[in-house]
Amino acid sequence: KENFVKKLLSATYWLALTVIGIAAAGCAGVTGSGAAPDYQAIVANPDRTSEDRKTDERRKPVELLTFLGVKPGMKALDMGAGAGYSTELLARSVGPTGTVYAQNTKERPAFDERLKTPAMKNVVKVIRPFDDPVPAEAKGLDLITMFYIYHDTTYQKVDRAQMNQRLFDALKPGGQFVLIDHAAKTGAGTSVGESLHRIEETALKSEVEAAGFKLLATADFLRHPADPRDAPFFKMDAPADEFVLKLVKP
Repeated sequence: KENFVKKLLSATYWLALTVIGIAAAGCAGVTGSGAAPDYQAIVANPDRTSEDRKTDERRKPVELLTFLGVKPGMKALDMGAGAGYSTELLARSVGPTGTVYAQNTKERPAFDERLKTPAMKNVVKVIRPFDDPVPAEAKGLDLITMFYIYHDTTYQKVDRAQMNQRLFDALKPGGQFVLIDHAAKTGAGTSVGESLHRIEETALKSEVEAAGFKLLATADFLRHPADPRDAPFFKMDAPADEFVLKLVKP
């Protein structure tokens, strides 16, 4: 009887250790990739530039990052990264265990300067055309962003159907494609990309969905209904009306 009790206690002890180990591993997984970072703290970080803080006033980065749902460890591609404003926000959000590929079609000195900063250590610079934007190593991406640049592809020599297919293929199932652009009037389609730097929301949505994407959500935090949508955003005194689309790869 005494031996039986000892064996029972020993088995209980090891079972308890196993349960604790599994729980600890689960918690580690949540900390590393399951929990969203503090987006407000990321935006408020004192080492961000004054220029970026000025841009924050119209880009609303806390609302943006919340909508994106960026988490540590994610792999993301920032299309048309420009000088890297949104790239840096993504890089800070995915953390040291994540990676952000930043695509531009040509060299950008301002981006290269930003790339030297500690916040950009997990960023990979990519110089590739819009219709073939994804490097071979960028597979199974969690997120692709394309902010204020899709309208430019409508008047450039870009095969947009091919571009959208390349992006679709680069995402893992369940991966998301989030776009922001300046809204054009109903019926304008893609005709005012060069003249007004705008695109009709439904036209953009239709082109992207043709690659296989499904609309998941929209957001209104950059909407400005008073905008007559008849001038380029950089020639306006008031904020431009901008739409936000989140699509998913099924």
